[in-house]
Amino acid sequence: MAKNEEYIRKPDWLKIKINTNESYTGLKKLMREKSLNTVCEEARCPNIHECWSERKTATFMILGDTCTRGCRFCAVKTGLPTELDWGEPARVAESVKIMGLQHVVVTAVARDDLKDGGAAVFAETVRRIREANPGCTIEILPSDMKGDYESLTTLMSSAPDIFNHNIETVRRLTRRVRARAMYDRSLQLLKRVKEIAPDTPTKSSMMVGLGETKEEILETMDDLLAHDVDIMTIGQYLQPTKKHLKVERYYHPDEFEELKEIALSKGFSHCESGPLVRSSYHADEQVNAASAQRRIKYMKGYEEQEKTEVNFTF
Repeated sequence: MAKNEEYIRKPDWLKIKINTNESYTGLKKLMREKSLNTVCEEARCPNIHECWSERKTATFMILGDTCTRGCRFCAVKTGLPTELDWGEPARVAESVKIMGLQHVVVTAVARDDLKDGGAAVFAETVRRIREANPGCTIEILPSDMKGDYESLTTLMSSAPDIFNHNIETVRRLTRRVRARAMYDRSLQLLKRVKEIAPDTPTKSSMMVGLGETKEEILETMDDLLAHDVDIMTIGQYLQPTKKHLKVERYYHPDEFEELKEIALSKGFSHCESGPLVRSSYHADEQVNAASAQRRIKYMKGYEEQEKTEVNFTF
């Protein structure tokens, strides 16, 4: 494993296809016209050209463009946020309608300056999207809201189709990688979602290449499963600027495939794992997979119930 003092050259499999076609430029223009932010741009996502040009999907980032935290892996700017924009939920909903999206991901900067962490605006955004786009499924990706159960209840009152909160890294590296975040608090947040809404699929993502071991990755999988997480995504950490944490190691695509197979064998209903995979990558496919898995579980439960009833009769 390379030392943190020197940079490692990116391997060939991390080359990104750039496609700024009409769909890409049109989507970018729409975001500026509606004064909206996307995590695709702010976090310098490597998949932005694929998602905007080919899949016509985007992850909306609400509550402003300034985060109250300064995680050492994240390119979103840190500072004192602006006042809440209560017109934002309606603009997001309108943009989703214009784009004709069937699945949308809504995330946000961490707003530790707010008592509810921005949960009320988050919930209003989900409601507005659903009102304007009845057939659209909605995935939310909030911060840990400082572990406040009341804020989480407010957020879940909007009944999102998927709840996503990222563990980001292994337990040992959490303090170095994630500002003000706590490994166990993230796990508890995910578990509490299931207590509030048992049928809502939960999802979490982690980056590799920060100095973790394979054993620690597997332990993180086990921790997520122990807290009832259904979907996992695994991607390569890429250093956004020289001020951020350096890459300790680049994983080969074969290693990502192995991690995916392990995750599925352990019990996750779906896993996306690859060098360029990010939390929202192919999110539309994940919600379909989660829905299919719920249907399978329901049918199995129904069949077992029928057997029990028949046996009881005899």
